Amino acid sequence: MKCSVLTATLVTLFVLGTTGAVLKAQDNDGCSNSTLKGDYAFTVSGQLFLPGSNGAVLTVQRDGIAMTHFDGVGNLSQVDFVLSSPNAPAPPGPPPTDPITGFHIEEKGTYTVYADCTGTFTIQNPDFVGTAIPGPVITVKFVLSNGGRSIHTVVTSLIPPGAKEPVPALIHSEGHKLGRIREE
Repeated sequence: MKCSVLTATLVTLFVLGTTGAVLKAQDNDGCSNSTLKGDYAFTVSGQLFLPGSNGAVLTVQRDGIAMTHFDGVGNLSQVDFVLSSPNAPAPPGPPPTDPITGFHIEEKGTYTVYADCTGTFTIQNPDFVGTAIPGPVITVKFVLSNGGRSIHTVVTSLIPPGAKEPVPALIHSEGHKLGRIREE
């Protein structure tokens, strides 16, 4: 009798354990493009590695902030204010800038959120004012957390203004959804 109870208990635990493992393996967080909707404030930091003279590599530090609006169906718009280290080459002209805030404007792009709450977005910056030089194109991989209220990113491709090819970059950002804080 003791062996039967012990055997039944072990079989039950085994079945529950394997069922739980199967359920966990099939689990997803159910994210989609609509999970990423609204305005998000970002801090941005990292380095670009630009070709320098005589084959040298010029390391440029970047630090900034951005506000990105995700529409819930795969489109985004953004404003940002990013500073570069003093050794950065001068841009080919000024980007479109808000005259009051000083933020760069007219940045647009698309995004995709996968069911496991990972995703990608691409930002196409506008042409520089008074030039036909295309603005930078930035592609980012991200992970959503906190039910889509936080986004953690890393740049996977950055094509500088007017360039045809991406340059190496180590840039990341952290974003948080804006909204009212409830007082209790």
